Amino acid sequence: MNRKVAVINDLSGFGRCSLTAAISVIASMGVQPCPLPTAILSGQTGYPSYFYDDYTDRMDDFTKEWKKMDVSFDGIYTGFMSSGRQIEKVFGFLDAFYGKKTFLLVDPVMGDEGRKYTIFTPELLSMMKELASEADIITPNLTELCLLTDTDYRMIEEMTDEKHLLTVTGQMAGNLIAKGPREIVVTGIRFLDSEDGVQKMGNLAVTKKKTELAAFPFVGESYSGTGDLFASAIAGGKARGEDLGSMIEKAGKMIELALEDSVREGIPRNDGVNYERYLGILTAG
Repeated sequence: MNRKVAVINDLSGFGRCSLTAAISVIASMGVQPCPLPTAILSGQTGYPSYFYDDYTDRMDDFTKEWKKMDVSFDGIYTGFMSSGRQIEKVFGFLDAFYGKKTFLLVDPVMGDEGRKYTIFTPELLSMMKELASEADIITPNLTELCLLTDTDYRMIEEMTDEKHLLTVTGQMAGNLIAKGPREIVVTGIRFLDSEDGVQKMGNLAVTKKKTELAAFPFVGESYSGTGDLFASAIAGGKARGEDLGSMIEKAGKMIELALEDSVREGIPRNDGVNYERYLGILTAG
């Protein structure tokens, strides 16, 4: 079966993120990634200088040509959007290709660690909320979950108790589920494990029926692109019909090993993590 996922995201030459991450991760899982670029960059926006070419006006051309081809997708996965207008183009794409047998995964890229990215505007947030409400699954980090739920991130920062943090995060995700998405995976939750005293980084999967946490030791460094790697693995797993709980475990393990490898080799943060050698974890039994 030739499974296909349309990936609507930017292409960055350096940074191991966005389409570079999505294409390699999804393809390694036996699923065909079909990229629709939102922008072309020489390197991701964390670098001090980069070339940027906006693809907003070309997105409709992809939709038109793919409609002519009469193609269909098992999934549609959206990432970096530079403006509300790009999200409008995505809605046009959904009108053409989002059917009953297709899942929509939205990675609402807007900020991290309490800071909004430079592309952030109130219009982008409004449109992202609308897109997220249409999704089957969304993969926000804690900052993006706060933005989507109009929550002050400083409240999250002040939480030192692990159980309290995870409970509140689960409640925030539950409030969003009431507005549309069936599944939410909140990524990059950092906390001190009350049982072993180890600093952990966790991903919390929330549905109407249950909440599951997959957590791993925090290596002390934050790298570009790990959220893209995680969302891409979830998209590939969804296309394969895999259980969400097992997928967040596999994706988390891959990223944990890639982070350890990158810290050991002294890889610069903006370059992203050494994940390529660990892709086999995503298809392990």
